[in-house]
Amino acid sequence: MTLRVAIVGAGPAGIYAADILLKHEKALDVSIDLFERLPAPYGLVRYGVAPDHPRIKGIVNSLREILDSGQIRLFGNVNYGTDVTLADLRKHYHAVIFATGAMRDAELNIPGIDLPGSFGAADFVSWYDGHPDVPREWPLDAKEVAVIGNGNVALDVARMLVKQPEDLYPTELPDNVFQALEASEVTDVHIYGRRGPYQVKFTPLELRELGDLRDVDINLEDEDFVVQNSTVESPSSNKQIAVIKRIFDSWREREGGRSSRRLHFHFFAQPHEILGSDSVQGFRYQRSTTTSDGQLALTGETREQSVQAVYRAVGYFGSPVKDIPFDYLRGVIPNSAGAIVDEAGVQQVGRFVTGWMKRGPVGLIGHTKSDAKETIDVLLAGPESFWMPQEPEPMSVNRMLEARGVAFTTLSGWQRLDREEIERGRAKDKERIKVVSREEMLSISNETY
Repeated sequence: MTLRVAIVGAGPAGIYAADILLKHEKALDVSIDLFERLPAPYGLVRYGVAPDHPRIKGIVNSLREILDSGQIRLFGNVNYGTDVTLADLRKHYHAVIFATGAMRDAELNIPGIDLPGSFGAADFVSWYDGHPDVPREWPLDAKEVAVIGNGNVALDVARMLVKQPEDLYPTELPDNVFQALEASEVTDVHIYGRRGPYQVKFTPLELRELGDLRDVDINLEDEDFVVQNSTVESPSSNKQIAVIKRIFDSWREREGGRSSRRLHFHFFAQPHEILGSDSVQGFRYQRSTTTSDGQLALTGETREQSVQAVYRAVGYFGSPVKDIPFDYLRGVIPNSAGAIVDEAGVQQVGRFVTGWMKRGPVGLIGHTKSDAKETIDVLLAGPESFWMPQEPEPMSVNRMLEARGVAFTTLSGWQRLDREEIERGRAKDKERIKVVSREEMLSISNETY
Protein backbone atom coordinates (compact mmCIF):
# COMPACT_ATOMS: atom_id res chain seq x y z
CA MET A 1 0.00 0.00 0.00
CA THR A 2 1.16 3.50 -0.81
CA LEU A 3 0.56 5.72 2.20
CA ARG A 4 -1.01 8.98 1.01
CA VAL A 5 -0.42 11.92 3.38
CA ALA A 6 -1.52 15.54 3.03
CA ILE A 7 0.34 18.26 4.92
CA VAL A 8 -1.40 21.63 5.35
CA GLY A 9 1.22 24.37 5.64
CA ALA A 10 4.51 24.64 3.74
CA GLY A 11 6.59 26.36 6.38
CA PRO A 12 9.50 24.69 8.20
CA ALA A 13 7.15 22.54 10.32
CA GLY A 14 5.35 21.10 7.32
CA ILE A 15 8.42 20.62 5.14
CA TYR A 16 10.43 18.98 7.93
CA ALA A 17 7.50 16.67 8.68
CA ALA A 18 7.45 15.61 5.03
CA ASP A 19 11.20 15.00 5.03
CA ILE A 20 11.09 12.94 8.22
CA LEU A 21 8.16 10.91 6.92
CA LEU A 22 10.00 10.12 3.68
CA LYS A 23 13.09 8.98 5.58
CA HIS A 24 11.31 7.11 8.36
CA GLU A 25 12.24 3.47 8.73
CA LYS A 26 8.55 2.45 8.79
CA ALA A 27 7.52 4.52 5.76
CA LEU A 28 8.36 2.11 2.94
CA ASP A 29 6.11 3.66 0.28
CA VAL A 30 4.84 7.19 0.88
CA SER A 31 3.17 9.82 -1.32
CA ILE A 32 3.09 13.35 0.17
CA ASP A 33 1.19 16.42 -0.99
CA LEU A 34 1.99 19.78 0.61
CA PHE A 35 -0.79 22.39 0.61
CA GLU A 36 0.05 26.08 1.14
CA ARG A 37 -2.39 28.99 1.09
CA LEU A 38 0.26 31.35 -0.33
CA PRO A 39 1.84 31.01 -3.79
CA ALA A 40 5.28 30.65 -2.15
CA PRO A 41 6.47 28.17 0.51
CA TYR A 42 8.64 28.57 3.65
CA GLY A 43 6.03 30.25 5.85
CA LEU A 44 7.49 32.20 8.75
CA VAL A 45 11.01 31.94 7.33
CA ARG A 46 9.91 33.95 4.28
CA TYR A 47 7.27 36.16 5.88
CA GLY A 48 8.13 36.37 9.57
CA VAL A 49 11.86 37.05 9.87
CA ALA A 50 13.66 40.35 9.35
CA PRO A 51 15.41 40.45 5.94
CA ASP A 52 18.81 41.34 7.44
CA HIS A 53 19.24 37.96 9.15
CA PRO A 54 21.85 36.17 7.01
CA ARG A 55 21.66 32.93 8.98
CA ILE A 56 18.11 32.44 7.70
CA LYS A 57 19.67 31.62 4.32
CA GLY A 58 20.91 28.35 5.75
CA ILE A 59 17.39 27.37 6.80
CA VAL A 60 15.99 28.35 3.40
CA ASN A 61 18.67 26.30 1.65
CA SER A 62 17.78 23.29 3.78
CA LEU A 63 14.07 23.64 2.99
CA ARG A 64 14.82 24.17 -0.71
CA GLU A 65 16.85 20.94 -0.85
CA ILE A 66 13.94 18.99 0.62
CA LEU A 67 11.43 20.39 -1.88
CA ASP A 68 13.81 20.14 -4.84
CA SER A 69 14.28 16.43 -4.21
CA GLY A 70 11.11 15.94 -6.24
CA GLN A 71 9.59 13.53 -3.71
CA ILE A 72 6.96 15.99 -2.47
CA ARG A 73 4.21 17.61 -4.51
CA LEU A 74 3.52 21.27 -3.69
CA PHE A 75 0.10 22.83 -4.15
CA GLY A 76 0.47 26.58 -3.58
CA ASN A 77 -2.31 29.17 -3.43
CA VAL A 78 -4.68 26.55 -2.01
CA ASN A 79 -6.61 27.57 1.08
CA TYR A 80 -7.64 24.81 3.45
CA GLY A 81 -11.28 25.20 4.47
CA THR A 82 -12.44 26.73 1.18
CA ASP A 83 -10.43 25.39 -1.78
CA VAL A 84 -9.99 22.02 -0.09
CA THR A 85 -11.91 20.68 2.91
CA LEU A 86 -11.44 17.99 5.53
CA ALA A 87 -13.95 15.84 3.63
CA ASP A 88 -11.81 16.22 0.50
CA LEU A 89 -8.70 15.13 2.38
CA ARG A 90 -10.47 12.04 3.74
CA LYS A 91 -11.45 11.16 0.19
CA HIS A 92 -7.90 11.35 -1.21
CA TYR A 93 -5.51 10.60 1.70
CA HIS A 94 -4.88 8.22 4.56
CA ALA A 95 -3.95 11.06 6.92
CA VAL A 96 -3.44 14.81 7.18
CA ILE A 97 -0.87 16.74 9.21
CA PHE A 98 -1.73 20.33 10.06
CA ALA A 99 1.32 22.62 10.19
CA THR A 100 -0.44 25.95 9.84
CA GLY A 101 1.73 27.82 12.36
CA ALA A 102 0.84 30.87 14.43
CA MET A 103 0.97 34.17 12.56
CA ARG A 104 -1.32 36.55 14.45
CA ASP A 105 -0.41 38.69 17.44
CA ALA A 106 -1.24 37.59 20.95
CA GLU A 107 -3.57 40.03 22.65
CA LEU A 108 -2.49 42.70 25.13
CA ASN A 109 -5.52 43.83 27.08
CA ILE A 110 -4.70 47.34 28.28
CA PRO A 111 -6.66 50.58 27.78
CA GLY A 112 -5.93 52.33 24.49
CA ILE A 113 -4.65 49.23 22.70
CA ASP A 114 -7.07 49.87 19.79
CA LEU A 115 -6.10 53.51 19.23
CA PRO A 116 -4.88 54.51 15.76
CA GLY A 117 -1.09 54.21 15.91
CA SER A 118 -1.21 51.02 18.00
CA PHE A 119 -0.01 48.04 15.97
CA GLY A 120 0.65 44.34 16.29
CA ALA A 121 4.24 43.35 15.57
CA ALA A 122 3.12 40.45 13.37
CA ASP A 123 1.35 42.85 11.01
CA PHE A 124 4.43 45.08 10.78
CA VAL A 125 6.69 42.07 10.15
CA SER A 126 4.35 40.83 7.41
CA TRP A 127 4.48 44.29 5.80
CA TYR A 128 8.26 44.62 5.70
CA ASP A 129 8.60 41.00 4.56
CA GLY A 130 6.32 41.61 1.57
CA HIS A 131 3.41 39.37 2.56
CA PRO A 132 0.90 39.44 -0.32
CA ASP A 133 -2.16 39.75 1.93
CA VAL A 134 -1.24 42.94 3.82
CA PRO A 135 -1.40 46.57 2.63
CA ARG A 136 1.57 47.91 0.66
CA GLU A 137 1.81 51.04 2.81
CA TRP A 138 2.68 51.53 6.48
CA PRO A 139 2.53 54.76 8.53
CA LEU A 140 6.00 55.75 9.73
CA ASP A 141 5.21 59.33 10.68
CA ALA A 142 5.82 58.89 14.43
CA LYS A 143 9.08 60.27 15.81
CA GLU A 144 8.91 58.38 19.11
CA VAL A 145 7.82 54.75 19.20
CA ALA A 146 7.22 52.20 21.97
CA VAL A 147 7.87 48.50 21.39
CA ILE A 148 6.34 46.28 24.08
CA GLY A 149 8.10 42.95 24.52
CA ASN A 150 11.47 41.41 25.32
CA GLY A 151 11.65 38.65 22.72
CA ASN A 152 13.43 38.36 19.39
CA VAL A 153 10.45 39.76 17.47
CA ALA A 154 10.54 42.92 19.60
CA LEU A 155 14.21 43.36 18.73
CA ASP A 156 13.50 42.76 15.03
CA VAL A 157 10.80 45.44 15.05
CA ALA A 158 12.99 47.92 16.92
CA ARG A 159 15.98 47.27 14.67
CA MET A 160 13.95 47.69 11.47
CA LEU A 161 12.59 51.00 12.77
CA VAL A 162 15.99 52.54 13.58
CA LYS A 163 18.35 50.91 11.08
CA GLN A 164 19.50 53.19 8.30
CA PRO A 165 17.57 52.21 5.13
CA GLU A 166 20.69 52.13 2.95
CA ASP A 167 22.08 49.41 5.22
CA LEU A 168 18.98 47.33 4.48
CA TYR A 169 19.09 47.92 0.72
CA PRO A 170 21.22 44.85 -0.21
CA THR A 171 18.74 42.49 1.47
CA GLU A 172 15.53 41.14 -0.06
CA LEU A 173 13.57 44.08 1.32
CA PRO A 174 10.71 44.88 -1.12
CA ASP A 175 10.98 48.18 -3.01
CA ASN A 176 7.85 49.69 -1.43
CA VAL A 177 9.21 48.94 2.06
CA PHE A 178 12.61 50.48 1.30
CA GLN A 179 10.96 53.64 0.04
CA ALA A 180 8.77 53.89 3.13
CA LEU A 181 11.74 53.41 5.47
CA GLU A 182 13.66 56.11 3.58
CA ALA A 183 10.84 58.54 4.37
CA SER A 184 10.44 57.38 7.98
CA GLU A 185 10.36 60.06 10.67
CA VAL A 186 11.31 57.70 13.52
CA THR A 187 14.15 58.98 15.73
CA ASP A 188 13.60 57.21 19.08
CA VAL A 189 12.43 53.68 19.83
CA HIS A 190 11.69 52.65 23.43
CA ILE A 191 11.72 48.90 24.20
CA TYR A 192 9.75 47.82 27.29
CA GLY A 193 10.02 44.57 29.23
CA ARG A 194 8.12 43.51 32.35
CA ARG A 195 11.11 41.83 33.96
CA GLY A 196 14.75 42.69 34.44
CA PRO A 197 17.62 42.72 31.93
CA TYR A 198 18.68 39.20 32.88
CA GLN A 199 15.22 37.67 32.41
CA VAL A 200 14.82 38.69 28.78
CA LYS A 201 13.60 36.23 26.14
CA PHE A 202 15.77 37.35 23.24
CA THR A 203 18.97 35.53 22.34
CA PRO A 204 22.47 37.01 22.70
CA LEU A 205 22.96 36.93 18.93
CA GLU A 206 19.82 39.01 18.34
CA LEU A 207 20.87 41.46 21.05
CA ARG A 208 24.44 41.82 19.82
CA GLU A 209 23.22 42.81 16.34
CA LEU A 210 21.74 46.00 17.78
CA GLY A 211 25.16 47.14 18.92
CA ASP A 212 26.45 47.06 15.34
CA LEU A 213 23.82 49.45 13.99
CA ARG A 214 25.29 52.49 12.30
CA ASP A 215 24.31 55.95 13.56
CA VAL A 216 22.21 54.54 16.44
CA ASP A 217 22.80 55.25 20.15
CA ILE A 218 21.70 52.71 22.77
CA ASN A 219 20.50 54.05 26.11
CA LEU A 220 20.15 51.99 29.30
CA GLU A 221 18.97 53.07 32.74
CA ASP A 222 21.36 52.39 35.64
CA GLU A 223 18.45 51.72 38.02
CA ASP A 224 17.43 48.69 35.95
CA PHE A 225 20.77 47.00 36.66
CA VAL A 226 20.63 47.16 40.45
CA VAL A 227 20.42 43.58 41.83
CA GLN A 228 16.86 43.28 43.12
CA ASN A 229 16.85 39.81 44.57
CA SER A 230 19.54 37.20 45.00
CA THR A 231 17.14 34.32 44.26
CA VAL A 232 16.70 35.44 40.65
CA GLU A 233 19.01 33.58 38.29
CA SER A 234 22.25 35.51 38.03
CA PRO A 235 24.64 35.89 35.09
CA SER A 236 27.17 33.67 36.84
CA SER A 237 24.77 30.70 36.81
CA ASN A 238 23.82 30.80 33.14
CA LYS A 239 26.16 31.20 30.15
CA GLN A 240 23.54 32.85 27.96
CA ILE A 241 22.71 35.40 30.64
CA ALA A 242 26.43 36.00 31.17
CA VAL A 243 26.80 36.90 27.48
CA ILE A 244 23.79 39.21 27.66
CA LYS A 245 25.29 40.90 30.72
CA ARG A 246 28.57 41.53 28.88
CA ILE A 247 26.67 43.07 25.97
CA PHE A 248 24.69 45.37 28.25
CA ASP A 249 27.80 46.30 30.22
CA SER A 250 29.65 47.28 27.05
CA TRP A 251 26.74 49.44 25.93
CA ARG A 252 26.56 51.19 29.30
CA GLU A 253 30.18 52.27 28.86
CA ARG A 254 29.62 53.78 25.43
CA GLU A 255 29.60 57.48 24.86
CA GLY A 256 26.33 58.47 23.21
CA GLY A 257 24.59 61.57 22.01
CA ARG A 258 26.08 61.74 18.52
CA SER A 259 23.68 59.60 16.47
CA SER A 260 20.56 60.56 14.56
CA ARG A 261 18.52 57.68 16.02
CA ARG A 262 18.30 56.14 19.48
CA LEU A 263 17.22 52.88 21.11
CA HIS A 264 16.09 53.10 24.73
CA PHE A 265 15.72 49.98 26.91
CA HIS A 266 13.27 50.07 29.82
CA PHE A 267 13.17 47.05 32.15
CA PHE A 268 10.86 46.32 35.10
CA ALA A 269 8.15 48.09 33.08
CA GLN A 270 4.65 46.55 33.20
CA PRO A 271 2.40 47.90 30.42
CA HIS A 272 -0.50 49.83 31.93
CA GLU A 273 -2.14 52.06 29.33
CA ILE A 274 -1.71 53.58 25.88
CA LEU A 275 -2.53 57.27 26.14
CA GLY A 276 -4.42 59.39 23.64
CA SER A 277 -7.89 60.29 22.45
CA ASP A 278 -7.91 60.14 18.65
CA SER A 279 -4.47 58.55 18.25
CA VAL A 280 -1.51 57.36 20.30
CA GLN A 281 0.07 60.16 22.31
CA GLY A 282 1.92 58.31 25.06
CA PHE A 283 2.58 55.11 26.94
CA ARG A 284 2.06 54.59 30.67
CA TYR A 285 3.70 51.74 32.54
CA GLN A 286 4.10 50.57 36.12
CA ARG A 287 7.46 49.86 37.65
CA SER A 288 7.81 46.24 38.70
CA THR A 289 10.19 44.28 40.88
CA THR A 290 10.94 40.66 41.71
CA THR A 291 9.95 38.99 44.97
CA SER A 292 12.07 36.66 47.11
CA ASP A 293 10.80 33.67 45.12
CA GLY A 294 11.50 35.32 41.77
CA GLN A 295 7.90 36.32 41.01
CA LEU A 296 6.93 39.58 39.36
CA ALA A 297 5.37 42.25 41.60
CA LEU A 298 4.26 45.84 40.98
CA THR A 299 5.70 48.71 43.01
CA GLY A 300 2.74 51.06 42.54
CA GLU A 301 4.89 53.65 40.75
CA THR A 302 3.69 54.67 37.28
CA ARG A 303 5.65 56.46 34.60
CA GLU A 304 4.81 57.90 31.20
CA GLN A 305 6.67 58.26 27.94
CA SER A 306 5.60 60.47 25.05
CA VAL A 307 5.24 58.31 21.93
CA GLN A 308 3.14 58.55 18.79
CA ALA A 309 3.07 54.83 17.95
CA VAL A 310 3.09 51.55 19.89
CA TYR A 311 3.99 48.09 18.64
CA ARG A 312 3.06 45.09 20.77
CA ALA A 313 5.44 42.15 20.38
CA VAL A 314 4.14 39.93 23.17
CA GLY A 315 4.01 36.70 21.21
CA TYR A 316 2.20 34.96 18.37
CA PHE A 317 -1.10 33.09 18.61
CA GLY A 318 -2.63 30.35 16.49
CA SER A 319 -5.88 30.61 14.53
CA PRO A 320 -8.71 28.04 14.44
CA VAL A 321 -8.65 25.46 11.65
CA LYS A 322 -11.96 24.54 10.05
CA ASP A 323 -13.50 21.25 11.26
CA ILE A 324 -10.61 20.66 13.68
CA PRO A 325 -10.74 21.04 17.51
CA PHE A 326 -9.10 24.22 18.82
CA ASP A 327 -7.90 25.36 22.23
CA TYR A 328 -8.90 29.04 22.31
CA LEU A 329 -7.02 29.67 25.53
CA ARG A 330 -3.63 28.44 24.28
CA GLY A 331 -4.11 29.02 20.57
CA VAL A 332 -3.22 25.43 19.60
CA ILE A 333 -4.87 22.27 18.26
CA PRO A 334 -5.43 19.83 21.16
CA ASN A 335 -3.25 16.79 20.66
CA SER A 336 -1.47 13.87 22.25
CA ALA A 337 2.11 13.74 20.97
CA GLY A 338 0.87 15.14 17.65
CA ALA A 339 -2.29 13.05 17.29
CA ILE A 340 -5.29 15.41 17.31
CA VAL A 341 -7.78 14.67 20.09
CA ASP A 342 -11.35 15.80 20.78
CA GLU A 343 -12.68 17.44 23.94
CA ALA A 344 -12.76 14.07 25.69
CA GLY A 345 -9.13 13.39 24.78
CA VAL A 346 -10.03 10.73 22.20
CA GLN A 347 -7.70 10.53 19.21
CA GLN A 348 -9.29 11.57 15.91
CA VAL A 349 -8.53 9.13 13.13
CA GLY A 350 -6.35 10.44 10.31
CA ARG A 351 -5.69 13.87 11.87
CA PHE A 352 -2.32 15.05 13.17
CA VAL A 353 -0.55 18.31 13.98
CA THR A 354 3.01 19.60 14.23
CA GLY A 355 4.90 22.85 14.80
CA TRP A 356 3.56 25.89 16.62
CA MET A 357 -0.04 24.71 16.23
CA LYS A 358 0.99 21.64 18.22
CA ARG A 359 2.86 23.20 21.15
CA GLY A 360 2.45 26.96 20.86
CA PRO A 361 4.73 29.64 19.34
CA VAL A 362 7.94 28.87 21.18
CA GLY A 363 11.23 27.30 20.20
CA LEU A 364 13.51 27.36 17.19
CA ILE A 365 14.17 25.06 14.23
CA GLY A 366 15.54 22.28 16.45
CA HIS A 367 12.24 22.12 18.32
CA THR A 368 10.37 22.07 15.01
CA LYS A 369 12.28 19.00 13.86
CA SER A 370 11.78 17.11 17.13
CA ASP A 371 8.09 18.01 17.05
CA ALA A 372 7.77 16.63 13.54
CA LYS A 373 9.55 13.40 14.43
CA GLU A 374 7.23 12.79 17.38
CA THR A 375 4.17 13.40 15.20
CA ILE A 376 5.43 11.10 12.43
CA ASP A 377 6.20 8.35 14.97
CA VAL A 378 2.61 8.52 16.20
CA LEU A 379 1.19 8.64 12.68
CA LEU A 380 3.08 5.50 11.69
CA ALA A 381 2.29 3.62 14.90
CA GLY A 382 -0.47 1.61 13.25
CA PRO A 383 -3.04 1.46 10.41
CA GLU A 384 -5.89 2.02 12.88
CA SER A 385 -4.94 5.72 12.81
CA PHE A 386 -5.54 6.01 9.04
CA TRP A 387 -8.50 6.89 6.85
CA MET A 388 -9.37 4.63 3.92
CA PRO A 389 -9.45 7.04 0.94
CA GLN A 390 -11.95 6.48 -1.87
CA GLU A 391 -9.76 8.17 -4.51
CA PRO A 392 -6.08 7.80 -3.54
CA GLU A 393 -4.79 8.27 -7.08
CA PRO A 394 -2.53 11.40 -6.97
CA MET A 395 -3.86 13.13 -10.10
CA SER A 396 -7.41 13.04 -8.74
CA VAL A 397 -6.39 15.95 -6.49
CA ASN A 398 -5.27 18.00 -9.50
CA ARG A 399 -8.54 17.30 -11.25
CA MET A 400 -10.54 18.29 -8.17
CA LEU A 401 -8.78 21.65 -7.86
CA GLU A 402 -9.00 22.35 -11.57
CA ALA A 403 -12.72 21.57 -11.57
CA ARG A 404 -13.19 24.13 -8.78
CA GLY A 405 -11.23 26.79 -10.65
CA VAL A 406 -8.48 26.97 -8.04
CA ALA A 407 -5.41 28.72 -9.51
CA PHE A 408 -2.97 26.48 -7.71
CA THR A 409 0.78 26.62 -8.22
CA THR A 410 3.25 23.74 -8.27
CA LEU A 411 6.86 23.18 -7.31
CA SER A 412 8.04 24.12 -10.79
CA GLY A 413 5.96 27.28 -10.56
CA TRP A 414 7.58 28.22 -7.26
CA GLN A 415 11.00 27.56 -8.78
CA ARG A 416 10.19 29.98 -11.60
CA LEU A 417 9.10 32.63 -9.10
CA ASP A 418 12.22 32.02 -7.01
CA ARG A 419 14.49 32.50 -10.04
CA GLU A 420 12.60 35.64 -11.07
CA GLU A 421 13.03 37.23 -7.65
CA ILE A 422 16.74 36.47 -7.63
CA GLU A 423 17.17 37.90 -11.13
CA ARG A 424 15.33 41.08 -10.19
CA GLY A 425 17.57 41.44 -7.17
CA ARG A 426 20.76 40.84 -9.15
CA ALA A 427 19.80 43.67 -11.51
CA LYS A 428 19.77 46.07 -8.54
CA ASP A 429 22.70 44.63 -6.54
CA LYS A 430 20.38 43.00 -4.01
CA GLU A 431 20.01 39.43 -2.74
CA ARG A 432 16.57 39.28 -4.31
CA ILE A 433 13.52 41.44 -4.76
CA LYS A 434 10.37 39.76 -3.55
CA VAL A 435 7.32 39.82 -5.74
CA VAL A 436 4.67 41.17 -3.39
CA SER A 437 1.44 41.07 -5.38
CA ARG A 438 -0.35 37.73 -5.20
CA GLU A 439 -1.61 38.21 -8.76
CA GLU A 440 1.92 38.74 -10.06
CA MET A 441 3.21 35.79 -8.05
CA LEU A 442 0.59 33.58 -9.67
CA SER A 443 1.24 35.01 -13.10
CA ILE A 444 4.96 34.27 -12.89
CA SER A 445 4.45 30.85 -11.33
CA ASN A 446 1.95 29.79 -13.98
CA GLU A 447 3.84 31.40 -16.91
CA THR A 448 1.03 33.65 -18.07
CA TYR A 449 2.90 36.96 -17.91
